[in-house]
Amino acid sequence: MPQTVSDGGEDDHGADVASRTSSHRRMEHGHGYKVGVPPKKNFLTEFSDAVKETFFADDPLRQYKDQPKSKKIWLGLQHIFPVLDWIRHYSLGKFKGDFIAGLTIASLCIPQDIGYSKLANLPAELGLYTSFVPPLIYAVMGSSRDIAIGPVAVVSLLLGTLLQNEIDPKTHPLEYRRLAFTATFFAGVTQAALGFFRLGFIIEFLSHAAIVGFMAGAAITIALQQLKGFLGIANFTKKSDIVSVMKSVWGNVHHGWNWQTILIGASFLAFLLVAKYIGKRNKKLFWVSAIAPLTSVIISTFFVYITRADKHGVAIVKNIRKGINPPSSSLIYFTGPYLATGFKIGVVAGMIGLTEAIAIGRTFAALKDYQIDGNKEMVALGTMNIVGSLTSCYIATGSFSRSAVNYMAGCKTAVSNVVMSTVVMLTLLLITPLFKYTPNAILSSIIISAVLGLIDYESAYLIWKVDKLDFLACMGAFFGVIFSSVEYGLLIAVVISLAKILLQVTRPRTVLLGNLPRTTIYRNVEQYPDATKVPGVLIVRVDSAIYFTNSNYVKERILRWLRDEEEQQQDQKLPKTEFLIVDLSPVIDIDTSGIHALEELLKALEKCKIQLVLANPGPAVIQKLRSAKFTDMIGEDKIFLTVGDAVKKFAPKVADNV
Repeated sequence: MPQTVSDGGEDDHGADVASRTSSHRRMEHGHGYKVGVPPKKNFLTEFSDAVKETFFADDPLRQYKDQPKSKKIWLGLQHIFPVLDWIRHYSLGKFKGDFIAGLTIASLCIPQDIGYSKLANLPAELGLYTSFVPPLIYAVMGSSRDIAIGPVAVVSLLLGTLLQNEIDPKTHPLEYRRLAFTATFFAGVTQAALGFFRLGFIIEFLSHAAIVGFMAGAAITIALQQLKGFLGIANFTKKSDIVSVMKSVWGNVHHGWNWQTILIGASFLAFLLVAKYIGKRNKKLFWVSAIAPLTSVIISTFFVYITRADKHGVAIVKNIRKGINPPSSSLIYFTGPYLATGFKIGVVAGMIGLTEAIAIGRTFAALKDYQIDGNKEMVALGTMNIVGSLTSCYIATGSFSRSAVNYMAGCKTAVSNVVMSTVVMLTLLLITPLFKYTPNAILSSIIISAVLGLIDYESAYLIWKVDKLDFLACMGAFFGVIFSSVEYGLLIAVVISLAKILLQVTRPRTVLLGNLPRTTIYRNVEQYPDATKVPGVLIVRVDSAIYFTNSNYVKERILRWLRDEEEQQQDQKLPKTEFLIVDLSPVIDIDTSGIHALEELLKALEKCKIQLVLANPGPAVIQKLRSAKFTDMIGEDKIFLTVGDAVKKFAPKVADNV
């Protein structure tokens, strides 16, 4: 019996030792876990998954699953025409809010439309046309409840500048209008195509910082352009840069300025700014700033009419064509030399209009806690501009000032746009002759007061505090618009935004990691000064995907970290580096150039008798490393789930002290 017990005891002791040894072996690679390798997909599956993730990340077909054919058709119609969805729940209470909001934004848009059309060097009625047809189309197809549609200052200036470079609006007014309609048509085609093919991410290449700078520069340029009407100057420069404008202004100071015009403009500008201040200070009095432009137009028009100030050098609007939009499909250049020109102008202006509208829509959707579909918005905006180009409209988009008034006035749905459109239609049919004596100075004052809100100095200051490179993009766009032209400012904004992306892609951040005391966590030694380096081990993290654009830089940067570390070791007489652990946690992907760079890094380390260790490669990375046989080169025992596991294996004394 004793012998049996002894044998059993020895067996139990041996089993316990074996169990602990087996457990220790399992624990070596991440508490029993090794780096997982996802099942390999065939090419078609991989390609379809990539396409779905890129273009259909929101899974738009989800709602159609397991639905009868009739339901699918109805859902498809609702997707194209969102009005079919929300109109079922529409009520009289909602209409009251929309009706008041529509009347309010109509009082704001009518004088602005007349002014913005002049900014685009187009007849005044075209501005009103653009607030009649496009808002009706958007109300049916758009998904934003708050955005107010019509012509806007920045797009009007951009369109006017680009068109004027091709055709003189004074000597060839018909050809100029035709090119404007052509550009509008292609702006709509561009916008609708981006939405239909789900390419909306393209507009994200224009960064927020670049937009802030571009808008501020455009606002100042627009305000400077209004000095012609504000001061009553007859012969004004066609250039938009600040130097040319100021030369033109001061060159006419002795014989070109009209004091009656200046008096009208300055008086009503002060009135508009005070009204805007009141509206900002007290949100309940938002209507004061909303009706101020129309009030200014009515009072100034009456004043000019009874005093006949137009006989004393005060420039007036003169005749505005009565009636609703005439068809213009026959005026669009579908052939000839201006076809390509119209296309180029349309693409540029359409992209700016799209960027502004999407930003406005998202802003107010966030305030009311609902979602807008960016691609659906693009299709809606594009369709309304295509239809607009066929009905004598120029490029329409979302107006921030009008949308803000629409929101504060209590709009509930896009019906507020329909109400506004109806008021504009009645204006075109009944009262446009009454605008004959409206002074140009009042339109200039309205535009100046409107565009001042585009100068967002608070955002510019925040950009400066947060990211100096972003601030460079902001200032580049700003000064480009002011000192050159709108199109060059836009080009500078895009170039700097792309340059920033390229810089971040080609020069990814690589950092040294250290151990946080009494933990198994390894973090950036610069961010966490308490983090200590592991003797004989250099731990580096790459904070980017490794592609052909940055693979050589990543390799060279890691070798430089190694050289710097060796110099410190020699100076401080520390143990020589034996292991280089590369943390691949942030590396979401790698291409063949990246793998080749790792192979070169491995060879360089072998010459220095340093072993390369990888920690936590992602699914795409480990799959490609295996396909390229790199895992065989480095050895499966050199790939770990975490940095802590790798340190535990190759620096056990340090790991035991943690």
